Amino acid sequence: MRSTGTYSTSTTLGESVQAFVPHPLPPRKPALAPQSYTELNRVAELALARLSGVSGLVPSVDWLLYSAVRKEALLTSQIEGTQATLTDLFDEEAGLTIRNTDDVEEVTNYLRAFRLVQDNLRDRNGLPISVRLLSDAHALLLDGVRGAGKQPGALRRSQNWIGGTRPGNAVFVPPPAEHVAGLLTDMERFIHGEPSPADLPPLVKIALVHAQFETIHPFLDGNGRIGRLLIAALLEHWALLPEPLMYLSGYLKQHQGEYYRRLSNIRTEGDWESWVSFFLEGVATAANDAERGVVAIASLVAADRRRLLQDPKSGPASYRLFELLPLMPRFTVERVRQKLEISFPTANAAVKLLEDLGMVTEVTGQKKNRSFSYPSYIALLTR
Repeated sequence: MRSTGTYSTSTTLGESVQAFVPHPLPPRKPALAPQSYTELNRVAELALARLSGVSGLVPSVDWLLYSAVRKEALLTSQIEGTQATLTDLFDEEAGLTIRNTDDVEEVTNYLRAFRLVQDNLRDRNGLPISVRLLSDAHALLLDGVRGAGKQPGALRRSQNWIGGTRPGNAVFVPPPAEHVAGLLTDMERFIHGEPSPADLPPLVKIALVHAQFETIHPFLDGNGRIGRLLIAALLEHWALLPEPLMYLSGYLKQHQGEYYRRLSNIRTEGDWESWVSFFLEGVATAANDAERGVVAIASLVAADRRRLLQDPKSGPASYRLFELLPLMPRFTVERVRQKLEISFPTANAAVKLLEDLGMVTEVTGQKKNRSFSYPSYIALLTR
């Protein structure tokens, strides 16, 4: 059986525990078995290439990104127990009253952290994927929400544990705090190709890095979300997906028990192969799901646009409002007025036309302070 790490005695809360210290990547003695990933990697890369291709079906890739990034933010947060829904998120952006304020704030923080990482990767002078960049993202993730007292933006300085009520009955004890910085430096070297990681395919390297990050568990809180954000960042870093159109957290949430079990088996049984297979299957499934979603959105928007163009009462304001709908599926007339920089009566008339055509629906049932929804589009996203 392959050894994937060593144990170090650590004392926390007065208890002595065996903390796991992973070996640097890639797996050795033996090296990762190519038959465990070659075909699955080919299928997953093909699925990502097809997803990149269909994004050209819609006039604006921003429409697809708006929903994909929010779904990933929502699903990665739901894995950690938040109760917010996609509609809550749309309502919050529309300035409407929402119930799950704290949960929505956590999802919004994830979006901010995600944008920070993406902006750095796309800026010639930005930070590369590094401990510093992940720490900056972590600071945004925990800003003002649950976990705000857990040293946002700082690597942990104390022993943590996963599962169980105390260190002694924990499911897993990550490496002692004094090992964290060195382990992350090794992981950074692996990402940036020093030493050369045996020509492993990029998706396989992403699987290895995600598992390594979760094992190191370098922060006191938010490790799962930062670890999954790292997957999206590496897909861009290794040019596997030009835009973050895939929400892998949906697959991981659906198979949550298996997700944690496969990660655990790396440490307990030295089984890197099963984890890599699971990860590659997840990428292929998530990319295929995202591709179907893009086609469905493209079909819906094209059909609705055609109806609008054929209506004799439609004009510039209603066309411009329609083009905004995929970026603000819940809205008020006042928001339309601000976004389009038109008068309130013109905004009201544009909304009324889309309502008459059955595209948007008023959701409050009130005469004043009314808010509207693009229900067929929201239904596709929440399916």
